[in-house]
Amino acid sequence: MLGSLKGRSVRLEFIRVNNLPLPSERIPAGFYVSINIDSKRRWKSAVRVVSSHESQVLGDIVILSLHKMPKLSLEIRVSYELSRMLGNGEVVAKFKSSWNKLLDRGDEPFGGVTSFSVIRIYSHIVDISFPSIRGHHSSLTLKAAVVCPCNNQDSALFDSIVESKIARKTDAGHERFATYVTSKTVSHLKHAVRYFQSVLDRCPVGHPDRAGALTNLAWARLEGYIENDLQDIDSVTSLFREALALRPQGHPDHPLSIYHLVKALIRHYSKDPTTAYIHESAQLCCKLLPLCPEGTHLRSIAAGANGVDYVIREYHKLPMDTSDEGIHVRRVVLELCPLGNEHRPEALDKLGWAFRSRFEQCGSIDDLDESIQRGREAVSLSSEGHSEHYFYLNDLAWSLWTRFNHQGNYHDLNEAISLYEEALRLCPVGHNNRDLPLHSLGLALSTRFNQRSDVNDINRAISLQREALTLRPPGHPGRDRTLNNLAHTLKYRYNKLDVSEDLDEAIDLHRDSLQLRPHGHPLRHNALNNLSSALSSRFMHTQKNEDIEEAIRLCQESLEALPSLHPDRYFGYLWLQEAYLSRYSVQRKSPDLSLAVENFRLASRHPTQGFPDRINQAMEWVRQAEVYQHDSTLEAYQMCLELFDNHVMTRSSIISRREAATAFHGTQSLPVDAASCAIRRDDLRRAVELLEQGRGQQWSLASRLRSPLEDLDSTDASIAHKFSELSKRLSEVQGSTVSTDRAAADQAETQYRRLQAEWETVVAEIRNIKGFSRFLLPPLYEDLQAAARHGPVIILIANQSSCGAIIVSTSGEPLHVALPSITLTDLTTLKDRFARAIRQSCRMKPGESRKDLIVLLRTVWEAIILPIVNVLEHVLKLKHQSRIWLCPTAAFTSLEGAMPGGSLHLFLHANTFALVRSRKMMKKRVRPSFVAIGQGQPRAGKSKELLAVDSEIELVRKLVPETINRTTISGDSATRAGALQGLEENTWVHLACHGKQDREQPYNSHFVMKDQPITLLDIMEKDIPHAEFAFLSACHTAVGDEETPDEVIHLQLDCNSQGFKSVIGTLWEVDDAVAKHVVKAFYENLFKDLEDW
Repeated sequence: MLGSLKGRSVRLEFIRVNNLPLPSERIPAGFYVSINIDSKRRWKSAVRVVSSHESQVLGDIVILSLHKMPKLSLEIRVSYELSRMLGNGEVVAKFKSSWNKLLDRGDEPFGGVTSFSVIRIYSHIVDISFPSIRGHHSSLTLKAAVVCPCNNQDSALFDSIVESKIARKTDAGHERFATYVTSKTVSHLKHAVRYFQSVLDRCPVGHPDRAGALTNLAWARLEGYIENDLQDIDSVTSLFREALALRPQGHPDHPLSIYHLVKALIRHYSKDPTTAYIHESAQLCCKLLPLCPEGTHLRSIAAGANGVDYVIREYHKLPMDTSDEGIHVRRVVLELCPLGNEHRPEALDKLGWAFRSRFEQCGSIDDLDESIQRGREAVSLSSEGHSEHYFYLNDLAWSLWTRFNHQGNYHDLNEAISLYEEALRLCPVGHNNRDLPLHSLGLALSTRFNQRSDVNDINRAISLQREALTLRPPGHPGRDRTLNNLAHTLKYRYNKLDVSEDLDEAIDLHRDSLQLRPHGHPLRHNALNNLSSALSSRFMHTQKNEDIEEAIRLCQESLEALPSLHPDRYFGYLWLQEAYLSRYSVQRKSPDLSLAVENFRLASRHPTQGFPDRINQAMEWVRQAEVYQHDSTLEAYQMCLELFDNHVMTRSSIISRREAATAFHGTQSLPVDAASCAIRRDDLRRAVELLEQGRGQQWSLASRLRSPLEDLDSTDASIAHKFSELSKRLSEVQGSTVSTDRAAADQAETQYRRLQAEWETVVAEIRNIKGFSRFLLPPLYEDLQAAARHGPVIILIANQSSCGAIIVSTSGEPLHVALPSITLTDLTTLKDRFARAIRQSCRMKPGESRKDLIVLLRTVWEAIILPIVNVLEHVLKLKHQSRIWLCPTAAFTSLEGAMPGGSLHLFLHANTFALVRSRKMMKKRVRPSFVAIGQGQPRAGKSKELLAVDSEIELVRKLVPETINRTTISGDSATRAGALQGLEENTWVHLACHGKQDREQPYNSHFVMKDQPITLLDIMEKDIPHAEFAFLSACHTAVGDEETPDEVIHLQLDCNSQGFKSVIGTLWEVDDAVAKHVVKAFYENLFKDLEDW
């Protein structure tokens, strides 16, 4: 056969390598096939990246001359460089055979060759099988064919075998190292290190092979370190770092160099668990994985148990680091856990925990929101059967409970309790970690008790905490927390139920907790504050001086231990003022009162504490300052109003703002109480300012986003445009309702708050422009005087101390009119009697006597209106038939319908701010356009028919002059969309339909249309740029709610807040005939001088 092959060539096509052998266990950059041609030349295939699959695809083809090459000598080598190879790599398989044996005896083993055997040949397909290496059977598949001779028989380019010393020593090092791996004979490792060191010595800085030489030496020495033969891990790591620096981003060997450094850092960490090593490993892994395509061997190893998985597992074991760097690395670890990764839920939970911990130290609500977001994802990715599901539930609940304490949203507290209950269900009696949900649920229930005073909550909370304490015996790392929280819960019960045994036990438990938190403990300040509070409470009961002295000392120690912006400094100020105030109440030493007020001030102003706590502290400051008649009373009121405004503005929906406004006991009367305090101090200007700052808050917040910008635009068009765009975006993201999807609601709140922060930044920039220092700030007295240019404004004020009125005119000082013959209790009685009398009168026939109503009207006239009219006529010399604007507040708002005007033209206006704003909005008068909207036949079942509506609309159409652009929307056209469009496009509106007032949720008050109602919220969310006048011929359009009397949330004021200068509304049900009579008289009088139109 050999003779017949003379003068011929053989064509070899390499198809694949199966189970590529890797005897040294080092990750290769690539592999290739080599054929020795003669003693000086060899052929080499392309170097290919090793895949993670069993089969490595080749595809190289070579044609070799048989007479020049009587035998086939083939090797498979792995390369440790993809770019410039240093040496020839490591031999992992050899094959030698004559061509006769290869081509004719493919079905028989090759005798005398120990490194391989040919199994069979099928149509010249040859499978070469290599001896088993550690249970792995490797083979090479190729296709061989004899071809006819040609002029150029050798198609391949051959490399020279003559090599440099660097290459030879490198190859020798690889060979020794491979021998060491299989034999574990240390002398082979030492020889390998010497060879690689010799190569590095010949590759100085700047040499193109230096990176490869550094890597080879470092890997051999790392193996020695692992085997404890060499102890120089720092120098090994340095070698890998230098090699990585020489292979920057984009270099073919950059990913492998990253992996080498990660491997060294992991080994270092396994012997010396210094956090920095695992931190750096995580960051490097995050860079590495995107550079390793799926399906490559490097990817499978780097992401495996000894690579990324190891880093993730070890990082999860580390103590919580809330520094920016620590949280950054937590984010990096999360990136290493994509969707589907088994470690992702824990990575999310740990990251959420880190954010919550940073919030507890720094007070940034963004951190807390992100903690909740991560916690929700962790819970969603772990099923109920997941071993850590209860833990993720508990952590999410903890973050929600923390946010409730900071922002006061009851949805958060209720959801937290629900999650804690679920976690406790998953930890039945006997569960190793049952103490965790017991402890947490008890704390949350005690918080709810403190808000709602349900005794069942506090009793269950104490029971849960006691059970948790039994599961945390002495020596348990969480015992100090449970001691502290049980003590806190007992004190809550003492505060509400006055059980003295609870207080004594609480003090003992607080002392035990403090002993477990020595100096330097991160929560020692918490134990100090809580013990101080309990001692102050006992002092008020026993008046033992040692208790109050210790309480003050403990708070001072707590404050000394905390940085200036730590959120928990608030509690230090809180309990310190309580201690000073307690001592003052007993000993009456004026310095104690001054110190208490100073700590009230510090607590209320503490920027990293949430608004609810600061509002509660400011309100307590108001209460104590009023009790002791302290000079800071007005300052305390001002602080309350500012904090309340800021707190409500953080809510992204109109409904949630009202919830926030009604959540604090006593805030309903805050504006009038502040004004009354200023009146007692003879500061009437301040009284008006405080009253207007605190009243109509919902309206003022909504109107901020629609402020007229003509003046600003002419001064700085760029910033005016920026403000306008941000206001528009804020209007778009603020919802009218609270989403039932808590995750979606959280996302909406976060988006709203970030936009709000941008908006506030722009507002601050505007206030720095000359002439705009008061932009969107509460109006000063001089601003409010603008409302009196068409007649004096009379503001009616009633609180527990007095009732009276302030008269604001266009010039001079405001006047105070005392109303000594009426009290707040009288007003409440009058309100109830007037409501009954109105209902009774509505049912009476035209000729029947309405004596009760007349008596009530006379009472209102004599006790309230007449003293004011006397001042108007005799002090201000106001002429008969003059116009006045009456602005009732608080309890007076319920008597608007009983306010007779006498010899004056009386205009009721519930909110001076809205009056001022509506006039500012009409700087550029536009030609009037009129729309009459009538709906007397709403959809079946919605309301009864109003038979007079169509005739009223027709009457209005006839009364409005033809010179005015008139539109009528009625019948089937009077839908929700059609009516809202009519409101937007016209300056004058007449609306005839059913009007419904919702006293429980006034924002749901509405006008009934054909399909769907137009709610108060619908109107609030509309931009009505040219609004001027509205006649609301519907029932209950000017009736407010009792929860927020100074908000007077009703349909009439809603139109005012949208810019309508004048609005006519109703306070009760209106008879159709009476309504038609009033409409006719009004429009005839309005348009009597036709030449003006």
